[in-house]
Amino acid sequence: MRSWSLFKGGFGHGMLTNLHVKNLALIREEEVEFQPGLNILTGETGAGKSILLGSVQLALGGKMSSEMIREEAEYALVELIFQVEDPRIIRELEALGVYPEDGQVWMSRKMAGKRSTSRINGETCTASQMRTVGALLLDIHGQHEHQSLLNRKRQMDILDEYGKEKIAPIQAKVRDSYRAYQKLCKQLGENQMDEEQRRRELSFLEFELRELEEANLQPGEDAQLEKHYRKMGNGKQILETLSQVHICTGYDDPGGAGERLGQGLHLLLGLSALDEELAPMEEMLTDIDGLLNDFNRELTNYLSEWEFDEEAYYQTEKRLDLINHLKSKYGNSVEEIQKYQEKQKERFQKLQSYEEYKQELEQKLEEQKQKLAQECKILTKYRMEAARKLEQQIQIQLADLNFLNVDFAIEFTSQDYTANGADQVEFMISTNPGEPRKPFGKVVSGGELSRIMLALKTLLADKDQIETLIFDEIDTGISGRTAQKVSEKMAYIGKQRQVICITHLPQIASMADAHYSIEKKQQDEDTFTSICLLDREESVKELARLLGGAEITQRVLESAREMKDLADKQKNSRLKL
Repeated sequence: MRSWSLFKGGFGHGMLTNLHVKNLALIREEEVEFQPGLNILTGETGAGKSILLGSVQLALGGKMSSEMIREEAEYALVELIFQVEDPRIIRELEALGVYPEDGQVWMSRKMAGKRSTSRINGETCTASQMRTVGALLLDIHGQHEHQSLLNRKRQMDILDEYGKEKIAPIQAKVRDSYRAYQKLCKQLGENQMDEEQRRRELSFLEFELRELEEANLQPGEDAQLEKHYRKMGNGKQILETLSQVHICTGYDDPGGAGERLGQGLHLLLGLSALDEELAPMEEMLTDIDGLLNDFNRELTNYLSEWEFDEEAYYQTEKRLDLINHLKSKYGNSVEEIQKYQEKQKERFQKLQSYEEYKQELEQKLEEQKQKLAQECKILTKYRMEAARKLEQQIQIQLADLNFLNVDFAIEFTSQDYTANGADQVEFMISTNPGEPRKPFGKVVSGGELSRIMLALKTLLADKDQIETLIFDEIDTGISGRTAQKVSEKMAYIGKQRQVICITHLPQIASMADAHYSIEKKQQDEDTFTSICLLDREESVKELARLLGGAEITQRVLESAREMKDLADKQKNSRLKL
């Protein structure tokens, strides 16, 4: 594994410490060590700013085309290292099976052709797991996210996050109550029947229970019977086979080996008297006869000790047939059958007293509904309290971001009970005096949505657990005083969280705690992107480029230095919500 040089400073929060990219689009191989606070990335259009942050999204499970692998390269690689310090996030990571090593989480993705391999702390994982873990550590705010402000569910999530101290506990109660309510609704629905249905089911249950009660199954009985049955079955086979062996080798049957051997030995005894050379053969045959006699004696003793009870074998077989028949109907084991039997007993008892059971169920349902209604009412109350506060704070934030005469409100409507209460909310806004408030989608532009999301991020900066925020396209459609206000908001969030921001505005770039320049270079007909951390003087020159374009005069340079000095003073003295 690479040797990483980790930044050892910080403000007590975790952060993205390292980004390593290799063979991705214009990037040959670049490594960035991010700092705490506000990290700013600037560069000419087309220099590769979007590729650099796009690589972070790829590492966290985003989609990728094989065309993004650098030409003539066999693979592309993106690696991220996070320093994690928040105990809450560590607990959530561990619940996902991710255990920070020395407070670090290392995430990598290697792409070759149409295949990719993702790893967390060296262990292979799925893209879905990467996205889940990444969502705990990093929040990428781009055009897609501020467009999500048009979604009413997202608006509800923002409100709940803002007021989570009071909302989250009652929200959990509502969720549990709703599940209990749904369960009772399902039970009542399943038990709706007419009298004829009730009688038919009772008759069927009575038949099943009688069959099971008559069987009188015992726990583990099937396994014991099968073992005993196999033993008896083998014994029967042994007895039958040995009886045949006894007949074949015995002296009782005219065709038995013992009887025939005795006849042969008698004949040979007469011949050996005539020819003494036959004496050894006579001796051998005598020995064989003795051995066979011994064998038959042992076999007779063995058979005499065997006792095979044909009736016991038959009864065991019959019992096993019954149990297997019941298994085919009610369960794969005696234990499962007995559980089924208990369940059917309960059902039988309920149907016997169906009206009483139904009334009891309806009463429980009504009580649960009242409980759910009361908890939803409390949830609505807390949400409305949070909404009034959020409205006031948003008004202030939006005014700071150059929304003049803005009128913002959160409207509530009721819906049927859900796991998230009975509320629907919608963010409403009027940006011109005298105009009625309307939903976001009918009023605001993409640039305005971006500023509204920034205002919300500012308000949630001390509530959100996510330790690293990435902003892309936050400066869409803004300039002048609005850009200055946006820069102050970014710097404020940077005091609470690590922020990584791509921008083309000097007002935002001047607020950087760490300023990186992204350039497109050429070498031996090869075009590639490089990134470097700027010192203060280099940062001033980059601000001058943003201010003055291609030609940087002394006056522009002085303006850039003044802007940087002013930004430092603002960060140290008057950044506020």
